[in-house]
Amino acid sequence: MHERQTVGPVKLHGFDRRRRSSRPPHSGPQGNPAPMSIIYRKSAKGVAEIETRAHRLPPRLRSVLIIIDGKRSASDLTGLILAQADETLASLLEQGFIEAAGSAAAAPARTSAAPSQASTPASTPAPRPAAAAFDTRRRDMVRGLTDLVGPLGEALSMRMERARSAEELRPLLAVALQVIANTRGRAAAADFEARFSDL
Repeated sequence: MHERQTVGPVKLHGFDRRRRSSRPPHSGPQGNPAPMSIIYRKSAKGVAEIETRAHRLPPRLRSVLIIIDGKRSASDLTGLILAQADETLASLLEQGFIEAAGSAAAAPARTSAAPSQASTPASTPAPRPAAAAFDTRRRDMVRGLTDLVGPLGEALSMRMERARSAEELRPLLAVALQVIANTRGRAAAADFEARFSDL
C-alpha cells in the first residue's frame, strides 16, 4: 500500500511537468499571422500628418509614411526602407500614424475563390497584369522621387499614389521632373525621365 502511494505522485508530477513544457511552443504561433505578412495603411492621423505636418515627424519617418498605401506588406516595405526598417514601422505604428489593414497571406485565398463563382473567369484575369505593371511603375516612381528630393516631394508623392492610370500619372511626372531639376540638376531630371519614358 505504501509503495503505490509513493509511485503514483511521482508519475503524476512528471506528467504535469511534461504538459507544462509542451504548451509554450504551440501557444505562440497559433492563429497569429507572420509579422512580415501584415499590410499597413495610413491611419487618419497619418493622413492628417502628411497634409498638415502637425506632429513634425522626422524626415525618415515621413518618407516611410508616404510610401505606406494599404497594399504593401511589411516585407515589401522593408525592401523599400533603406535603414532601420523594423524600428521605423514600429515607431509609426506605436504613435498611431499607421494601422494594420490585413494580411498578405489572405489575398491569394480571395482571388482563387473568385473564378469558381464567376461564370466567365477568362475575361477577368486579362486586365490584372497591366494593373500590376502600372502599380509597379508607380511605386518605382514614388520611390525614385523620394530618394532624389526627400521631404520636398512628399505632397507630389501622395498625388502619384492616388493616380489610377498612366494618363493620370504623366502630368505628375512632368511636375516631378521640374522639382528634380531644381533640386538635383538637369542631368538627374533627364535620367529620371528616361527611367519612365514608357509611360
